[in-house]
Amino acid sequence: MGAIRRVVVALLVTALFAVAVVAGLAVLYAYQKKPLPLADQCTAHVADLTVPISPEQAHYASIIVGVATQRGLAPRASTIALATVYQESGMLNIDYGDRDSLGLFQQRPSQGWGTEEQVQEPYYASGKFYDALVKVPNWRSGDVNDVAQAVQRSGHPKGYVRHVENARRLASALTGETPASFTCLVKAPPPGDPAGLAEFLEKTLPESSKVSRTGTTVTVKAADSELAWSAAHLAVANHARYGLGSVEVGGRHWTASTTSFAPWLGETTDATTVTITFDNAPTPTAKR
Repeated sequence: MGAIRRVVVALLVTALFAVAVVAGLAVLYAYQKKPLPLADQCTAHVADLTVPISPEQAHYASIIVGVATQRGLAPRASTIALATVYQESGMLNIDYGDRDSLGLFQQRPSQGWGTEEQVQEPYYASGKFYDALVKVPNWRSGDVNDVAQAVQRSGHPKGYVRHVENARRLASALTGETPASFTCLVKAPPPGDPAGLAEFLEKTLPESSKVSRTGTTVTVKAADSELAWSAAHLAVANHARYGLGSVEVGGRHWTASTTSFAPWLGETTDATTVTITFDNAPTPTAKR
């Protein structure tokens, strides 16, 4: 019986150790605002650094960047906004916070940011952030942490600094400043939804980027190559929602994979047309 008891105790200790390790990793990755290693995720690879985010984070990041681009703001505006939401909400649209803080930016209805419903609407919340950002006199050149603090007036005034480098690289990828730099791995994507993606892109891209759909193909004609790459990356960032098959920009193409991070293959050109296809989309009944 003594030997059996020792084996049982050893197994219990091993199990408790494994649980503690998993819990510790979960806490660590939550603190770093990163997805767990085996989870679905997206990455931006810019300037020799890879930044991982979850598909849900990627969705909200694409909206935040899209609103800045719609307003003609430089990528720096997206960097400041992304550093802010990294710190405030982990880049998630949460329905709780300190006192009455809510949403991506943890905006407080009692401080004039909008109603509870409005500050939890990502497009509205992003727009209100940029409304305040452009009133900061040195937002284009000042320290990112300090500019974010000037907007947010947080109780943790240096909290944004640790997110700046990640935010800068995400902004560079999602604004199209760095071509072919964003990809996603989704192990079980949903059925292709070209109509849903077309609607999302129409709402998120600037007016100069013209979105159309023919059957299971969505096309974006952008004003320049940078905006084309922004559209391509924003589409990929929403693969977990709309089940993309492939994305092509000029001589480069991305094909979704369920087993690895799909690379962008081919040579980068100054193309302004993005073609998005869906392999497993239902047969369309009408053209959009």
